[in-house]
Amino acid sequence: MTPLPDYPLPDAEALYEALRNGVNLLLAGGPQPTHLVGITSGGAWLAERLQHDLGRSGEPGIVSSAMHRDDFAQRGLASARQTSLPFDVNGAHLLLVDDVLFTGRTLRAVLNELFDHGRPASVRLAVLVDRGGRELPIQADLAAARLPVPADRTLSLARTESGQLRFNLEARQP
Repeated sequence: MTPLPDYPLPDAEALYEALRNGVNLLLAGGPQPTHLVGITSGGAWLAERLQHDLGRSGEPGIVSSAMHRDDFAQRGLASARQTSLPFDVNGAHLLLVDDVLFTGRTLRAVLNELFDHGRPASVRLAVLVDRGGRELPIQADLAAARLPVPADRTLSLARTESGQLRFNLEARQP
C-alpha cells in the first residue's frame, strides 16, 4: 500500500487519552463487572493499555474476526493474535475496544466469534476513530473521534517499539 502524506491525521496519543477518559466513565456507569475485550490487532493494543492505565486486574480478552469474516476466501487467516478470553463469556458484560470503525463488517464477525464462546449479558463498543461509511447497522457507544476518511483510503493504527500510537493512511488496494 502506498502512504498518502497529504491527508491530515489526528494525534493518536491524544485520542487515546480521550478514549481512556470515556471508557473510564462507561465502566463506572455501566454494569459490574465489565470485561474489556480488544479486537485484533489495534483494538487489542488499546484494550491492553486501557486495562493497565485504568488499574484493572487481570488481562483483557482478545477477539479475532478472522474465522467469521465475509471476505475470508480473499484474506485467509491473519497473522494477528487469535481469540483469547480469560473469563466466562456466558452472562458477562463486555466492552469491545477497536481502533477504527468503518463498514461494521469486522464487528459483525467479532460478534459471531464471541457468541461461539458463549452468550454475553451485554456487549458495548468503544472505538478510537469512527470514520463513517457503515454498511451494517452497527454503531459505537463511544468514539474518541469521528473522522471522515475517503473510501479509497485505509486508516489503521500502528504502534512504535516504545508503545506510542500513531495512524497510517494508505491507498486502499482494489
